[in-house]
Amino acid sequence: MPSELILTENMSDDFTEVKVVGEVDIYTSKQFKEKLYSVLESSGTDLKIDCSELKYIDSTGLGILVGTLKKAKLKGNNVYITGLKDNIKKLFLITGLDKLFFIE
Repeated sequence: MPSELILTENMSDDFTEVKVVGEVDIYTSKQFKEKLYSVLESSGTDLKIDCSELKYIDSTGLGILVGTLKKAKLKGNNVYITGLKDNIKKLFLITGLDKLFFIE
């Protein structure tokens, strides 16, 4: 059964927030990547990714986050990850991604 992913975007003067609800895996990764890259292209601000309702992310999703960070850095912007649940935060710690992203 395919996973469900809902992405919503909220822009402010200082940053653009993308709220992630559901699961990021091989089935939803294309949608996740397209949304994050589209937000980076259309905004000149930092990106905040609200993961408070993210239930699961696999290596494909983590790779997309790294790609998003690289694109943001090329534009002089930062990527903040907010609201990580403990099980997902552990993935960031194990992979060393906690040292690349601003985690709030």
